[in-house]
Formats: sequence, structure tokens, C-alpha cells
Amino acid sequence: MTRIQANLLLTLVALIWGSAFVAQSRGMADVGPLLFTGVRFLIGALVVLPLAVLEWRRLGRQGRPLTPLDGTHIAGLGLLMTLGAVMQQVGIQFTSVTNAGFLTAIYVPLVPVLAWLLLRQVAHWSVWPAAAGCLVGAFLLSGAHELDVGLGDLWVAGSAIPWAVHVLMVGRWADRMGAPFLVACGQFAVCGLLSLAAAFTLEPVRWAGLVAATWPIAYTGVLSVGIAFTAQVVAQRYAQAADAAIILSAETLFAAAFGFALLGERLDSAGLVGCGLMLACILLVQLLPLVGTLRRRQILTTPSN
Repeated sequence: MTRIQANLLLTLVALIWGSAFVAQSRGMADVGPLLFTGVRFLIGALVVLPLAVLEWRRLGRQGRPLTPLDGTHIAGLGLLMTLGAVMQQVGIQFTSVTNAGFLTAIYVPLVPVLAWLLLRQVAHWSVWPAAAGCLVGAFLLSGAHELDVGLGDLWVAGSAIPWAVHVLMVGRWADRMGAPFLVACGQFAVCGLLSLAAAFTLEPVRWAGLVAATWPIAYTGVLSVGIAFTAQVVAQRYAQAADAAIILSAETLFAAAFGFALLGERLDSAGLVGCGLMLACILLVQLLPLVGTLRRRQILTTPSN
């Protein structure tokens, strides 16, 4: 997969995630956040399971099965996913979808910072203004110009930390193992089981609530988890983590687009500026490194006098 193809796949992931915010919010009317998270991630694991089984057999035939360390990495990704998903889902109960979309985007500037602190990876200079621009654009797009920070906002903002570490590590570990579907299925299963165990301990679990939330759970389980998160794992084997975070931040933009198309929501002038700023930043972080590469190639191929 080329870098451009990976970036296009990540854009599709952002589109699916942007469409899922409304479903996540509506699902909270009938079930608790832990139960909602547990069931939808187990559904996602079942969606990917056939591909994971085929990948397991392929690795066995090639004589390179997963090691206990690989299993530890998958479990670690599942734990990060659990923290991020549950904290975000709890927060959505007590804040607006608009605020949740903006506050989730906090992970965008966190990824290059953590890449430098934890892995000593220095991002292309364009990542820094692009990350800042995406955050400002998400703020303008959200319409939360007088953001009144409450308990729900703090939960969603806190979820940005495990999400940022997850974005940073998922492509790195999936590429090292050469098993993106096993990584995806394994982390979904860990997240689903941990969340479900916590739900039976801390929340009222009612079958009637699950039935009432069938469509939000099914939509987010199949599309947001099974398809989109798996596509993220595949694409991030070929994309830089900082670039991926900026592209994935477009979920805020797509959430606004779905709100316009399905819910009749309208953007004011600040929201339109935010859309334009986010699009510009996404293009910036993709095109500027390519320009530099083309210039270097031109210099190398130009015969000297």
C-alpha cells in the first residue's frame, strides 16, 4: 500500500467515525456506557474474526507465529482502547456531541509530542502548524466558542491521552507483527471483555435496554469498530502516526457534515472557517513532505555541469 492509499483509507475511517457520534449519543438513552462499549467492541471482534483466523493460519504456514510479547502488545492496545472508548462514552452522557467532537480532537497535537517524548521521532515541520490548525478548526467547527467545561467535557478530554498513545503505537506494533487483522481482532476482544466485565459490576444490565439500543450498537459495532478501526490498523502500517492523527481529526468535520445532512444542523461563518482550516491543514501535512521529496529527487536526477 502506498502512502497516498493509506491516507485515503484513513480519510474513510474519519468519515465513518464522524458518522458514529450521533449513534453513540443516542445509544446512551437505553444502556450504560460500559455495556454499550463492551457489546459494540465484541461485535467488531466478530466482524474481523474470519480474517484474523486466516491470518493466524498464514503466519503458521510461514513459520512465524505470534510470540507472547506480541500478545502482550495486543493486550496493551486493547487496554488503551478500553480507556479511550469508555472515558469518551462516559463523557458523552454529560456533554453535547458538539463538545465531544471538539474535545476528542485534542489527541491530534498530542501524537507528535508523545512521538518525540516516547520514541524520539521528529516529525516533519509541517505537522506542528497542521496539528495546531486542526485543533483550532475543530473548535470553530464545534460552535463551542464559549465552552463551559463540565464533568462530561473533562471525561472526553481525558480520553484524548489513551487515544493518542493508541494512534502512536497501533501502526508500529501491527507492522512489526505483520498481522493487522489479528491485532485488530485481539484489541477489540480485550476492550469488549474488559468493558463488559466492568458493566456487569458497575451498571444495571437489562436485556430490554440492549434491544432498544440495537441499531446504535450494531452501527457502531460493525462500521465504527469492525470496519473503521481495522482499516486504521491496516493503513497505519504505511502512514506516520502524526500524519494519521491529523487525517483522523477530520472525523469532527464529517460529524458536522452528517449533522447537516441528517439532522438539519447548520454551520455559522465560524464553522465554515473551521472546516476550511481543517481541510487546509490536512492537505498541508500531506503535500509539503511530498514537495520536499520531489525536490530532492529532482536535484539527484539533474546532471551537474
